[in-house]
Amino acid sequence: MSVFRRMRDITVATLNEHLEQSQDPVKLIDQFLVSTRQDIGEAEKLRHQYASHTRQMKQQADQAAGMVHKREEQASMALKAGEEHLAKLALQEKILHEEKMEQYNELYAQSNAALQELDEQIDQLKVEYQNVYSKRQYYYARMQTIQLQQRMNQRGHYNGQNVPRMFNRLDDQVSDLEYEAQSLRDLRRMSQDGSGTSGTMSSSALDKELERLKQKLNNDRKE
Repeated sequence: MSVFRRMRDITVATLNEHLEQSQDPVKLIDQFLVSTRQDIGEAEKLRHQYASHTRQMKQQADQAAGMVHKREEQASMALKAGEEHLAKLALQEKILHEEKMEQYNELYAQSNAALQELDEQIDQLKVEYQNVYSKRQYYYARMQTIQLQQRMNQRGHYNGQNVPRMFNRLDDQVSDLEYEAQSLRDLRRMSQDGSGTSGTMSSSALDKELERLKQKLNNDRKE
């Protein structure tokens, strides 16, 4: 019995030492819970055997006590009848049953004490099981948190500070397009209204200015 308790204490201590170091604490706890369930089952079987043995010791002690009482009465009856020899025989058996009664009472006391100790150890195992199971739930939740964090990290880090910059660039592009569209629309109106001054400018000067502008656009595209 004492060896059984010492082994359980060592097992629990070992579990507590290795939990934080284990890469998979839930698996370690599950192994411990399976082992503890087996220990509880074996202890309950042993308790059943002890209970049966304790009842037998009690029955033997009670039977011996009954025979002591019976032989006492028989010895009294024999003396009253003047049968001293029969009274001695009855008293002799009474003494033998008294010794038997004492022996079985002692065995009953030992067995009953062991039974009570075993009941306490079974209760302790069950409490231990529940405590470790609660710890399993805690570590299971921690592992889930880690797994979810890892999945989130795999998606990459999103930098929300780039959002304003992105819209600023988009706004500049849209503004450029709007400016180009407005400029082309104004030029078409000038052409249609005849309000341009191209007629008063020499052809060579106009061609030269047009060529300069084309060259500038080509340079801008290269850049």
